[in-house]
Amino acid sequence: MTAASTLVDTDPSPSLDDLFSDIKPALSHRQAVIESARCYYCYDAPCVKACPSDIDIPSFIASIHHEDVNGAAETIYEQNIMGGSCARVCPTEILCEQACVRNKEEECAPVLIGLLQRHATDNAVFPDHPIGRASSTGKKVAVVGAGPAGLSCAHRLAVLGNEVDVFEAQSKAGGLNEYGIAKYKLTNQFAQKEVDFILGVGGITIHYNKALGKEIHLTDLTERYDSVFLGIGLQDTRELGLANESSIGVLNAVDFIKELRQANDIDQLDVPRTSAVVIGAGNTAIDIACQLKRLGTEEVTLVYRRGEADMSATDHEQHIAKEHQVRIKTWARPVEIRADANNHVSAVRFAKTRIDNGKLMDTGEFFEVACEAVYKAVGQSLAYPADETQLPDLGGGKISTMDNFKTTISKVFAGGDCTGVGQDLTVEAVQQGKLAAMAIHNYLTGSEGN
Repeated sequence: MTAASTLVDTDPSPSLDDLFSDIKPALSHRQAVIESARCYYCYDAPCVKACPSDIDIPSFIASIHHEDVNGAAETIYEQNIMGGSCARVCPTEILCEQACVRNKEEECAPVLIGLLQRHATDNAVFPDHPIGRASSTGKKVAVVGAGPAGLSCAHRLAVLGNEVDVFEAQSKAGGLNEYGIAKYKLTNQFAQKEVDFILGVGGITIHYNKALGKEIHLTDLTERYDSVFLGIGLQDTRELGLANESSIGVLNAVDFIKELRQANDIDQLDVPRTSAVVIGAGNTAIDIACQLKRLGTEEVTLVYRRGEADMSATDHEQHIAKEHQVRIKTWARPVEIRADANNHVSAVRFAKTRIDNGKLMDTGEFFEVACEAVYKAVGQSLAYPADETQLPDLGGGKISTMDNFKTTISKVFAGGDCTGVGQDLTVEAVQQGKLAAMAIHNYLTGSEGN
C-alpha cells in the first residue's frame, strides 16, 4: 500500500512525518557488518573512480567490517564533509554502485555503498569535530551561498586555517538539501543537523537573509575580503512559453517542494485532490510527482517530450515514480494550457511526438489531460541580480570559470550548480566547493602551482 492510499483509505489527517517517512531506511548494525563483508576491497577500486568526491570507499567499508564506525566516518569526511546527505540523495546506482564489480557476479547486485556510507555517518560519535583546523593564515574569505558547494568550500577553508563569512539569501542554510530535495529523502531535519555538524569545525560565521545584489554586493565583498567564493546555485525555473501559463494552479515544482519542506502541517499546503500534471523528466519532476501522490492527489501524470530512455531521471528514480503509481506519459510535448472562466487551470493539451532523422517532430496528433494543477519541472537557470555592477562572465547561461574555479574577476572563485562544471548533483557541488577552497587557499598563501 502506498503512502497515498494510506491517506485516502485509513487516516484522514496524517502528519507530514507519517507521509514522508524515509524512502531508504537505514541498515541495522548487523546488516551493515554483513553487507560490508561483500566488498572485495579491490586494489584498483572502480567505485572510487566513479565517486565524484574521491571517497576511499574500500577503506571505509573495511572499517565498518571491523566495527570501527568512527574510522569509517573519518575516511568519508576527509573527502566529503557532507557524506551524510550525499549517502541519502546521491544517485549511487549510476555512480559508485554501478561501477561495483559485484555487478558482474552471479547475484548481479552491487555492494550497498550508499547505505553503508549512511551507516557510518549516522552512527559515528566524536568528542570534537573529526577534522581539526590548521593554524591561522590570517586570511578571511567571503562565501556567497550556504548550499552544498558553499558549505563544503567554507568548511575546507576553515580546516586550512582561514576565517570564513558565509552570506545566505534564505533564513536557513543547506540550499537544495533544505529547500529542494524530496521530503522522503532527507527526513527529520537532517539538513539542519548536518549544517550544525559542519559549523562545529569553527571559524565559520553564517549571515542569513543576505542576498547578492540586495543586502550584499560583489564589489564590496572583494574590497573587504581576501577572496570570494560564489556558490549561489540556480534560482529561476524555466518557462514553458505557453498561453495561460500564468493561470491559477500553474506552479513551479521547486517552489512547491520548498513550501512542502518548510511546512509543519498538511493543512498549510494547497494540494490538488483529484489530478495534477507534472511537465519534466528529471529528478525534480519525479520528486514532485511522488510527493503529490503521498499527499493524496489521486491521479498524477508526468509528461515528457521524448522516451523514457532519454529522461534525465535515473532508472531508479523512474522506478520510484512507478511504485508511487505515477503515470508516466512519454512522446508528448505541451502546446497549450487550458483555463476555465475563473482563470484556473483545467487541462493541458499535448502534441504527440516522434523522432525523424534524429530530430524531434510532432506527429500531428493531439490529446488533453484534465487537471487541477500543473507543476513545471523543466530545469532551472541562473538568476543574475540586475543591480550588480560587477559580476563574472557567463557561458551557456552559467558563471564561466577557468582553471581552479577562478572567474574573470580577480579574487573571485565559483563552484556548484551556478557554473557549467560537472553535473548538477549534490555530490558534485560538494566536490567543487572543496576543490575551490583548496585553490583559494593556495591563492591566498602564494602556493599556486606548487
